[in-house]
Amino acid sequence: MTTIESKSIINQPIEVVYKFLADCNNHEKLMPENVYNWSSTQDEARFTIQNMAKLALKVKERKENEEVLIVPSEKAPFDLTLLWRLKPVDTSTSEVIFLINADLNMMMKMVASGPLKKLTDFQTAKLKEELEQ
Repeated sequence: MTTIESKSIINQPIEVVYKFLADCNNHEKLMPENVYNWSSTQDEARFTIQNMAKLALKVKERKENEEVLIVPSEKAPFDLTLLWRLKPVDTSTSEVIFLINADLNMMMKMVASGPLKKLTDFQTAKLKEELEQ
């Protein structure tokens, strides 16, 4: 398993950050421009990544104010999990860690690691931007 991680400190209470991340409808705001055909509910999201793949993801587990675990709801190009972990820094600030765990063979790791790292960094930056407006 390859683990790709990004962290961010967000100037919002943990309850606000968790509420945003627990709803898949909000995740569209965290996606880069090459994601289109977005459709979602609170528990599931479907979208296309330009020149790559169509993905269908669902929330597998929510631990209130701690984490949101997202997994494929249909066959994905490779096995993966997306995990948002939350920790309070103080009453008005939260640490967010976004982890992508992907089952990549050596060739896929060479091709996909860079784009996946860019995606995690992009999403944590967009989360901070969205919630600190």
